[in-house]
Amino acid sequence: MIAIDLSLARRLALSVVLGQVVVTVACALLAWLSADAHAAMSAALGGGISAAASLAMACHGFCGRSAAEPQRALRMFLVGETAKIAVVIVLFVAVLKTMKVVPLAMLGTYVATFVVYWVALANALPPLGADGKV
Repeated sequence: MIAIDLSLARRLALSVVLGQVVVTVACALLAWLSADAHAAMSAALGGGISAAASLAMACHGFCGRSAAEPQRALRMFLVGETAKIAVVIVLFVAVLKTMKVVPLAMLGTYVATFVVYWVALANALPPLGADGKV
């Protein structure tokens, strides 16, 4: 049986959002220095979409009432993941319908922030065989 510390998971989820914001600012600055303000805004939008989606997941999945039973914890996580996907779709559609963006800057920053999510997850997992079990 695996026990999950919900407060630790909450801190991890919120630190992912913070990491995504930092990467977004760095990518926007890089886009501004290498191209122009329009590319920087596109980069900020791409990263902002990812950070907003991760924040929605963190709030729906971890910031509510604590889940004593595993089924409730799983349900909270799935609702959070559904909220994340919905936020990504709605924000991308809104941005692409209403603004002229630099696609490479926007999607490149989105991917960079997505990498932050997976790197944080990989670093949070215990190493294989750490307790003598595989």
